[in-house]
Amino acid sequence: MKRAIILVVAAAALTVALPAMRRAADRAWFVLTLVSEDPPVQLVMPVDRRSARRISDSWRAPRPGGRQHEGIDIFAPKGTPVVSTTRGIVVRVGTNRLGGQVVNVLGPGLEWHYYAHLDSFGRFREGDIVRPGDVLGYVGNTGNARGTPSHLHYGIYQRGAKNPYPRLAAP
Repeated sequence: MKRAIILVVAAAALTVALPAMRRAADRAWFVLTLVSEDPPVQLVMPVDRRSARRISDSWRAPRPGGRQHEGIDIFAPKGTPVVSTTRGIVVRVGTNRLGGQVVNVLGPGLEWHYYAHLDSFGRFREGDIVRPGDVLGYVGNTGNARGTPSHLHYGIYQRGAKNPYPRLAAP
């Protein structure tokens, strides 16, 4: 009888644990596919209703403290949707001093896509898989952008910062 109870409890525990194990395995497999892919040559525009003709390349522009801008700023009205430029996995939804409210997505070729100064977050959480065009958040001016016009700071990192502008403006 004792053995039967142990088997029933073990089966119940396994039934509860299997979906979580499956989710973890699916995420691990997805990350492995991202490792094997090259980064996309052209990216989806990260700010809804903005075209490449309406953005400018602010890469390496001077910033306070002797820093240089490691991304581009895309100006839009507060609350405009910010979308994922690529497929990937959300690795961070949170805040930091410079970026304010930020989302980080790990994409193909293990590039980190950084979306900063968000007014609010979309429905995605850490560990979620996203596709190009999925809403990650909404344009704002949080972090060190307080007092400036609302905009998205968009950066790409892979062994250092990379200029996203050419891949957004690509034909």
